[in-house]
Amino acid sequence: MSKGFPIPLNAVRAIEIVARRGALAPAAEELGVTLGAVSQHLRRAEARLGMELFERTGQGLVPTAALRAALPQLSAGFAALQDGLAELSGSDEAILNLTVGSVFASRWLIWRINKFTTLYPEIEVRLTVTGAMLDLQRPDIDCGIRFGAGNWPGVIATPIGGAEFQPVCAPPIARALKHPSDLYGVPVIRDETTMLSWDLWLKSVGLDAERRLHGPTYSDPSLAFDAAISEQGVLMAVDMMSADAVSDGRLVRPFTGPVSGPNQYWLATAKGRRETTKLRRFREWLAAEIPASARGYVHQSRG
Repeated sequence: MSKGFPIPLNAVRAIEIVARRGALAPAAEELGVTLGAVSQHLRRAEARLGMELFERTGQGLVPTAALRAALPQLSAGFAALQDGLAELSGSDEAILNLTVGSVFASRWLIWRINKFTTLYPEIEVRLTVTGAMLDLQRPDIDCGIRFGAGNWPGVIATPIGGAEFQPVCAPPIARALKHPSDLYGVPVIRDETTMLSWDLWLKSVGLDAERRLHGPTYSDPSLAFDAAISEQGVLMAVDMMSADAVSDGRLVRPFTGPVSGPNQYWLATAKGRRETTKLRRFREWLAAEIPASARGYVHQSRG
């Protein structure tokens, strides 16, 4: 073993993944080995380096201060290695691998992605639609669109919109809503995964946020949207996501206006990854298309 590189590259990769993800399983999956093999990688690396890399706690493996300090360099190094291998393969620019959540995919992107592929027919877009926060360091993912505060570790996040939100419902339910207090007399759809605050909106219209709203509960945000369209109740929704359904009359916004929260949509990439031409084109397309879509696709198609 070379003194300049005392541990195998696979072991270094295992250390980087476990430190970043906080668990053995993601490293085992990416490296194609067992959990026991990953654990052995870590222990042997610690023995060869003569130092502990992780604290073994009741909550799992926690990186030491020394490893936390080195982690950005390790992640950037593997990202650069992945980019170099992709460039060697000659297929780097042909496929854009994008991970998105179900609401963004079904309520906004699917109606517009053909515009991007028409502009750039040489780029094939492959979508991974999931509610899980996938590891953007994976070689099979170029970027993600995430909803949140934009402060994910190891990620460069560019805001793309979606901070404003308000209640929406089908027109028959809207007829019963003359004042925000009427919400207490109609079903209100609860999306268990939402990051939107009913309390924030209720306080903005002068209502008691402690008073309970009642209605059906869904664990899938896309189904909660469908429930609102099918007249099951009132849903709190991001304006950007409800614009199309509002523009074609499937949903209405029964009250005065939106509020802005701390979360929005972001285009997210792994730190250390170079910006490829395909990613730059997608970023620029989003920057132009999102403002243009503010009123929904029906208005766009009618000019």
